[in-house]
This record gives sequence, C-alpha cells and structure tokens, in this order.
Amino acid sequence: MKSNQFKFSVAGAIVLVTLGLAGCKSPAKTSGSSAIPSNAILVGEYGSLTGQQATFGTSTDNGIELATNQLNAAGGINGRPVHVFVEDDQGLPTNAGTAVTKLIDEDHVISILGEVASSCSLAGGKVCQQNGIPMISPSSTNTKVTEIGNDIFRVCFIDPFQAAVDARFIHDKLGMTRVAVFTNTDNDYSLGFTKNFIQAFTAMGGTIVIQKGYGASDTNYQGALTAIQQAKPQCILIPGYYNEVAAIAKQARGMGITCPLVGGDGWDSPDLIKNGGSAINGCYFSDHLAMDDPNPVVQNFVKTYKAAYNHEPDSLAALGYDSANLLYAAMKRAKSLSPDDIRQAISTIKDFPGVTGNITINAQRNADKPAVIIKIVNGQFKLDCKIANPNVPLAK
Repeated sequence: MKSNQFKFSVAGAIVLVTLGLAGCKSPAKTSGSSAIPSNAILVGEYGSLTGQQATFGTSTDNGIELATNQLNAAGGINGRPVHVFVEDDQGLPTNAGTAVTKLIDEDHVISILGEVASSCSLAGGKVCQQNGIPMISPSSTNTKVTEIGNDIFRVCFIDPFQAAVDARFIHDKLGMTRVAVFTNTDNDYSLGFTKNFIQAFTAMGGTIVIQKGYGASDTNYQGALTAIQQAKPQCILIPGYYNEVAAIAKQARGMGITCPLVGGDGWDSPDLIKNGGSAINGCYFSDHLAMDDPNPVVQNFVKTYKAAYNHEPDSLAALGYDSANLLYAAMKRAKSLSPDDIRQAISTIKDFPGVTGNITINAQRNADKPAVIIKIVNGQFKLDCKIANPNVPLAK
C-alpha cells in the first residue's frame, strides 16, 4: 500500500458517528461574520437552504454541521477548529456561482462542500476549478460534475450507476420489460439519468414504450400522462425531484394509472410523502442509504442525528455528514492545508467508512459504493434491497 493512500476500518466509522454527542449543537458555521477563532481552518458550504429543493439543502447542512461539531469537540484538526461559512444559493445555478465566488474571495476558504443539485454543482464547481479550490459534492450524481476538473470530487455514486441499478431492479426484481420514461427536460440530473437508464434497460432487453418530458415550472402533467397511459407501460420511470414527483403521482393516480412509479435519489425527502400522500405508496426509488438498515454504523448515525435535530435524518443528511468527514480525514493526512495538498489527499482516499457505505475515490474523482432500493410502504421508506453491481443479474 502506498503511503499516501488512506485505508479506514469499520470501527473507525463508529467512532466518527459517536464522537461528540454532547455539545453537537454548538455553532460551527455561519452565513456571515461572527467570532471565529484566529487559528480556525476555514471551509465553505453552499446549498439550497431556501427555494424549491430546500429540504435537500437543509438536510445536507445539518449533516455537515453535525460532523463539524463532532470534529471540533474531539480537538479539531491537529488542534485547530474548523469553521464553516455557509451560503444559500436557493437552488439556482446563477446564485451558486456567486455564492462560491464569495466563499473564495471574501471568506478565504481552503475547500468547499456542495452542492446537492447537479446544475448548481456544475456552476459552483467551475468557479472552484478556476480558483484551484478543492470541492466535494455530497450528492450531485450527474457525470459532468467531476468532469469539470481535478479539483472536483463527490461522495455519492453517479447517474450511470444509479440508472443501471434502477434498470436492473425493474427488469430482474419487478420482472418488467415495458417502461415509460417521464423526464424534467430543464434539469441536468433528470436528463442524465434518463439517458443512462434507457441505455442500461434496453441493453437488458427491456423496451421504452414512450418517452415524455415536462418543464421545471409545469404544474399540469395530464397531457403527457394521458399519452403515457395509452402506451400501457408496466411502470413509469420519473427521474425528477420530490416536489415534482409528488404532484405527478397524484395526477397519475387520479387518472387511473396504477402501475408503480420508479425514480432516483432526487425523491428522497419527507415532503415526498407529505405532498404525495397515498399516491406514492408502492413506488420505488434508488438511494444512498436506508434508515432502517440494521447496520450499526447507520443506526448510530440515526440516533446521533435525532438527538441533535429532533427528527430522523434522510440520505442527504448522511451524505452531507460523509462529505464533511471525508474532507476532514483528508485534511488530517495532507502534507499541509494548502488546496493542492488537500486535493491530493482527497484523491487517494480508499475504503473510507461512511454512513452511506465504504467510499473509495476513483481515478475520475467519483465514489465507488453500493446503492439501495427504497420501497414506499404506508407512507414510510423501507429498505427493499441493496445492489452493488448492476451488471450482475439479480437472483429471482
């Protein structure tokens, strides 16, 4: 093993999760100026704390805050605390670029965490790359994000993998070969997911009976849903975000469409259940983590998060937590805290024991890790299965 490669044990993950239970609500971040220790290590975060995908940004922010408070309670990085500057981009790519510019030029951060939405990570990531500041996206799955350049990383899987997981699940586990696809044509995440799903599903022998699109501002989907209904699919893939999916599901059920709806990690929000109600029962989506996974690392995280925020986490919170902890682990091992050394340290991480699974940063700066399939049962997210390699057929 090369000396600059990082190997971690599962036991290390439990330590990360359980550290600093007391005082985890102490502020380790700010959206403006406040009393910051003179020796603090300055990190930036940008995300959708308000706007249409606000639950994504809030959950991620909580996860990052929890990890940072635990780190600081345990002594920080080589005795220095971490301070996180937070910028709200409202889920808008134009704001994301501005937010990252502020974090770099005014707050003088040495690394950045964010964003969730791929469109925003693409905008913010370009600014990071131009300025030589390493960035880790917790959950942007579009392949283009890390293709920006060598400063951009992620701790989530990517859309070709996730889309292939959905394809394998539908084809093998559900036993379905006729699928309709309903895409948000204004969203990079949705477009990339659609392309990769169609490629994977047709390679398995499946058929796309119809493909329809909708815009980000649309609220009436009945025209497209009528065409989909007439194509008689066995299920409908909707690679969109939770707020859109809830509305689509309710309209689809109201029209008599009863087949399962299937999606990706963009569905993961309590608002999917709140707004979709019974319309999304019996549907499925791929995700990074199932909160009912009996793995003690997962259950310790759930317990710790609930103690801090008085509600259960979602996978976005876990990915925020993993992204921060992975960055801090890299900082501890880096030769120095220069952006160049931090970048090098991140790039060599292997088998990091994240809550969302063991994470290895590969040559493309993406995370190699498994996915889970979640089934919505009586308004609750339940683990259906785990898929590590969608190229391998599932047991019947």
